[in-house]
Amino acid sequence: MGKIITVTSGKGGTGKTTTAAALASCLAALDNKTLCIDFDAELRNLDIALAMTDFTVMDFSDVASEKLTLSDACSESPMISNLFFLSAPVYEIPEKIDDEAISKMFDKIRSEFDYCIIDTPAGVGRGFKLANKNADMSIVVTTADFPAMRDATRAADTLRELGVKNLRLIVNRVILKNFKQIRITVDDIIDTTGVRLLAIIPEDRHVFAALHSGTPLILYKKRNSAYDFLDAARRLTGENIPLKKI
Repeated sequence: MGKIITVTSGKGGTGKTTTAAALASCLAALDNKTLCIDFDAELRNLDIALAMTDFTVMDFSDVASEKLTLSDACSESPMISNLFFLSAPVYEIPEKIDDEAISKMFDKIRSEFDYCIIDTPAGVGRGFKLANKNADMSIVVTTADFPAMRDATRAADTLRELGVKNLRLIVNRVILKNFKQIRITVDDIIDTTGVRLLAIIPEDRHVFAALHSGTPLILYKKRNSAYDFLDAARRLTGENIPLKKI
């Protein structure tokens, strides 16, 4: 059975969507059949990070409502083998999406894919809860600033209330001088959120360049942080990869 892994954050600006796209791309590059779903109904952007903007005709509501089969609704990446994409609906609000239909859709996904990475909406609203109540694991993405850490802690608490037992933490967009300026360490962030560390990802200006060149981060000519996302993906598959220290 495949695994459903959500990528969440308490607030916007932490790099959650970039993280979801990069992890899904790396899992696919590691020869895992991987589906990446944008769960941010009305405000979808995952297709841009995956360089699949031309493949957003169908969305997950078509599968949940059984208008289309999962295989018919998903689009395969033309650039990365084993990577598939399913968009979020533009005009259907999360409050109108049926919980049971989503659960059934996730069961289908587990039977057809090795991994499913879901980019959830920021915050802890209906869309966040709809995705996470069915998840096998949730990855909380935060930066090292206090507002992000506070919201990440709130997100982690909500995930536990939803029954998600397998939580992981990515400290993203790390700039060493910022850690020194506010006198904080990665251990402090782990203690604050109460979530086990999966990866430390440095700030990388090439993320912006890759996004606007229409190239997935792991294929961009300068891809510094892509190697850190690859290590994170390898940890998700069970490999023993040492964590980066700062």
